[in-house]
Amino acid sequence: MERIDDLNFEGLKIIQDTEGFCFGIDSVLLTDFARDVKRNSKIMDLGTGTGILSILLSKKINPKKIYGIEIQKEVAEMAERSVKLNSLENVIEIINIDIKDLNKLKKENKDLENNTFDVIVTNPPYKKLGTGIKNKNEKQIISRYETTTTLDDWLKISSKLLKNNGQFYIVFRTDRLTELITNMKKYNLEVKKMRFVYSNINEQSILVLIKAVKGAGTFLKIEKPLIIYNQDGNYTDEILKIYNIK
Repeated sequence: MERIDDLNFEGLKIIQDTEGFCFGIDSVLLTDFARDVKRNSKIMDLGTGTGILSILLSKKINPKKIYGIEIQKEVAEMAERSVKLNSLENVIEIINIDIKDLNKLKKENKDLENNTFDVIVTNPPYKKLGTGIKNKNEKQIISRYETTTTLDDWLKISSKLLKNNGQFYIVFRTDRLTELITNMKKYNLEVKKMRFVYSNINEQSILVLIKAVKGAGTFLKIEKPLIIYNQDGNYTDEILKIYNIK
């Protein structure tokens, strides 16, 4: 069943399928983490899903253009309807294609050529196929598991698309951090900024937010931890601020 949710920011709304895959806090945190992206940037949102990253970033950083890539036809169509709902057609373009097939479009659309993007943002599937408990819902499986592309594919494609000194923003599982950084270095994506996310102060980190720069030198800044919940189970002040809840 579909519903329209208010994003509590600049009047933005989003269409979601309650029986499919709804965006989570990880995507919202990534848009806040990427707040240092320069205005008028050309951005690609790999694996856009509901379009949440593209829609929020369209107002937070005023980009030149955002291309949202989504493999699932129904999900891409829903994201496109959300773009129209917010009158963002001149800023966001949703493309229904497997990220590994982007080369097929480059001859038709020069804007999708390699080495032309200022920024890549992505909230890719976290889980390797064959690990964890699978959800029976196919849309959720594709969104959460590496069914068609691996982490290596994601990073290789991102590196090709980015300009030299282009920025790469990703939210990922902390327990796969070593694998992530190793593969990023393999594709010339140097980690420049990192922030660990915790459910609460007494638990281990569950997510990590990373900014990398293509072809950059080695210098890393670790930001202060981001705590989601207070001891009483309510959102921390910082999370309330990120969600624009007063």
